Amino acid sequence: MKLYNLMLSNFASKSRIAIYEKGLNVEMVDPPGGLGSAEYKKINPLGKVPALLLDNGQLIAESEIINEYLEDKFPEKPLLPKDAEGRARVRSFTRFHDLYLEPPLRALFPKLFGQQLDDKFIQEKVTEVNNRLDQLEAMLSSPWAAGEMFSLADAALAPTMFFMSNFLPQFGSKGPFDGRPKLKAWWDRVQEQPSVKRVLGEQQAALQAMMKR
Repeated sequence: MKLYNLMLSNFASKSRIAIYEKGLNVEMVDPPGGLGSAEYKKINPLGKVPALLLDNGQLIAESEIINEYLEDKFPEKPLLPKDAEGRARVRSFTRFHDLYLEPPLRALFPKLFGQQLDDKFIQEKVTEVNNRLDQLEAMLSSPWAAGEMFSLADAALAPTMFFMSNFLPQFGSKGPFDGRPKLKAWWDRVQEQPSVKRVLGEQQAALQAMMKR
């Protein structure tokens, strides 16, 4: 298998965590021509990462679909609970991340690359991010995000928390863990999970390389 991937991408990082957790032999490759290029769109019409190319030639795009496929195909080290209720709880976190927590942060990214954003827009998005973080604080279980086992919920949240801890203060916001003790305790724990530790290191190295350009 081959994963079209960028080390800094939080969505690609989500899938790398699942791959590392399961100990799978997956080749990591950059999208040829870059994101959105005509060359890469011949492989993945969406032009985004991650995308998983199977040995039979089938392409699976979108991080959550990739992670669900990996769970179905390689269940030996599970990242979803066995019971339907537990699985629903994990999926409530991954859905919350993709639809509600990550988008307002992503809306601020152009500012980090030198584009001008309206101050009112920035404040609205920062407020939304913090409201979502408060909701996440209320949702969290212990010791892991969705309960007793490390799961796809943790894989989804950790790479985005890397971005939030690095970038939120640059927008005049408090850090994501300030005043959120459950989130802070989870972050302290999840960083020590070997798969997460590896991916956070990859993200950090990619961020440092980007900042040097």
